[in-house]
Amino acid sequence: MQLKNKKSIRSALATATCTLLGTNATDAMALGTDAPWEFDSAVLLYSEEDRVSAFEPVFKARKELDDKEFINLRIVIDVLTGASASGAVPMPFQQTFTSPSGNNVYTTPANETPLDDTFKDTRVALSADWEKPINPDLNAVYGAYFSREYDYLSLGGSATFSLDTNNKNTTYTGGVSLGLDRVEPVGGTPVGMTEMPDFPTEKTTKGSSENKTVVDLLFGVTQVLSRKSLLQINYTLGSISGYLTDPYKLLSVIDDTPGPTYGQIINQGAADGYSYRHENRPDSRLSHAIYAKYVHQFNEDVINFSYRYFFDDWGITSHTFDVRYRFEIGGGHYLQPHVRYYTQTEADFYQPFLLDSEDESVTEASADYRLGELVTTTFGLLYGIEFSKTQEFTFRAELMNQSVDEPSNKFGALNSQDLSTDLDAYILQVGYSFQW
Repeated sequence: MQLKNKKSIRSALATATCTLLGTNATDAMALGTDAPWEFDSAVLLYSEEDRVSAFEPVFKARKELDDKEFINLRIVIDVLTGASASGAVPMPFQQTFTSPSGNNVYTTPANETPLDDTFKDTRVALSADWEKPINPDLNAVYGAYFSREYDYLSLGGSATFSLDTNNKNTTYTGGVSLGLDRVEPVGGTPVGMTEMPDFPTEKTTKGSSENKTVVDLLFGVTQVLSRKSLLQINYTLGSISGYLTDPYKLLSVIDDTPGPTYGQIINQGAADGYSYRHENRPDSRLSHAIYAKYVHQFNEDVINFSYRYFFDDWGITSHTFDVRYRFEIGGGHYLQPHVRYYTQTEADFYQPFLLDSEDESVTEASADYRLGELVTTTFGLLYGIEFSKTQEFTFRAELMNQSVDEPSNKFGALNSQDLSTDLDAYILQVGYSFQW
């Protein structure tokens, strides 16, 4: 899932931050048309233990074109490698899977979670925002973005408006974004709930690509509570329609008839004789998110707390708590500890495996653990040093743990298997900001 641009909120926060620091917002931004370019650059390394690794350079540029009129440019490159959980369950014997392309196979040892080690991708994303005042109290931000990876294309645009009232202490925000995506899976788009075929048989597909449309509406208010505190509340309504299935995820079909293979994968006409089905998700999703953020500045230190409540018509409900505290050490140095806690309920159609007795009656199902009940905790620390008013260096290190409970409906051979998909991930990021 990708976050959509809502830069007007950031503009409101910038204005409020100036107020917190006792600075006039107009003076802070009215640098004149000869203002320099402001650059932010960073390189992020993300690594899951024995799974996916990511290398992500990010480069952002900002320039004032006229009084309070800005252009913002951003480029992101993601390089992903490693192994991704296929959705199939571990078994007390080796399993063999046909690759998504249908041109190869990969195997999983006994008693291990099946991972597709052919996973790799590179994504390039470009975005541009134009901030322009309509009048002294009304500001507009128009945005466009382009994202391309080997099997995915995304195009979109957004428009956000912010209105300052109450002597610029209250800002109301409204915005809309539209995204048009095309999914081009390797080997074609599989028909949901059909069998993964034996190698080298081609899978059943419904074409080489599918489309989806993403629409987000944002409504928010930002209130300066005092010279040292700020409150922001947003509501986002999201609608996605089209192809929402992950074309690379599978489900194991399990024998639920008492006997010698009770709790094992059904042996019928798939790679190495076992049965796996391509997942199938609903073709629409309506979501709601309420986000609240509170910022308070002490004498020098700043605490930032946010909470997000999310629910959708897939049955998923989530809560996200995020706390950052910036300690000013002196001499331009600072530390910022970070704690994040996320909890989520499972989707209505989430199933860690399919039962053979119900196989033909199930039309929508996914074993993707990201749709299951899970808890994620993140602990991190950022170190920063400001060399001058125009140069800053940061280094961030974080540890993330994701915990997924064992299914309560295990039976037979499944009782001897670890069906949880707990993982640890490490995040390192180096950043440098400067003007030119």
